[in-house]
Amino acid sequence: MYYIYFSFIFILSGLMFLECKRQSLPKWWAAIVFAAPVTTPYFIFKSGKGNRLILFLIFIVCFSIVTVGEIFIYSRMKATYKYDSLPPVTRQLIRYSEILQQTTQNLDNALIELEQQSKVQSNLDKLEQTIVFIGQLRQIMLDNQAAIKQMVEFVGSYRDFFTQKDLQWVYEIKRFYNNRIVIAHLESLENYLDNFETLLRFCYRNFDAITKAESTIHLKNYDEYYLRYRRAVDSHNRFNVKRIEFQNDFIKRHPETKAYLPTERQTKAFRLWE
Repeated sequence: MYYIYFSFIFILSGLMFLECKRQSLPKWWAAIVFAAPVTTPYFIFKSGKGNRLILFLIFIVCFSIVTVGEIFIYSRMKATYKYDSLPPVTRQLIRYSEILQQTTQNLDNALIELEQQSKVQSNLDKLEQTIVFIGQLRQIMLDNQAAIKQMVEFVGSYRDFFTQKDLQWVYEIKRFYNNRIVIAHLESLENYLDNFETLLRFCYRNFDAITKAESTIHLKNYDEYYLRYRRAVDSHNRFNVKRIEFQNDFIKRHPETKAYLPTERQTKAFRLWE
């Protein structure tokens, strides 16, 4: 942290030494400046005219750079080591909590993006982009589920510790994600993605046959795939409504858990071809 400071005083005292030597002034002034850099303006103005203004400006610029640099480095170090004084279990809890928050936010953002991309209409490129994005979304879901599992198992292992520390609300996070309504909601989301991807892949492979209505078989299959997709969306929405109702009540009873729960949003269905 101090390497910027020492570089500054070495340069400053060196400049003062050269100035003292050039003007035949006491060289011990440089030693005083090295020990107490704030005395530099006094010696600069005491040294007479010459280059005093240049030296003073150098001092001000260097001092400002060092001050800003020290503040920045200190704030970074403080942020890095801010949890060092906490017990290991608490530090681990904070780490798992941050991972859960981030992966939950990533999943929420990805689902919003999916709804935007699912307005594909009759466009091969859009179909392909949405298929690729669903693959990315699955990985985001896996990351979120891994974070949930990690948090749930950790909280379950240290329940007595959290109770002693008056952190019972942490255990409520486990209860939320273990609730059958929440589990059913996640399963319905996976089913929705499966059926949506199946529909998109069928449309992508048989794009011309569907858009040009060249084959009644393809149109019939499209209707079947689309019907399954709509059923999956409707089913997911029903589970989502139940999850939102449960979550609203849960947050009222345990407001501290809100940051670790999914957002309250509804998945919409979009017809690919009108």
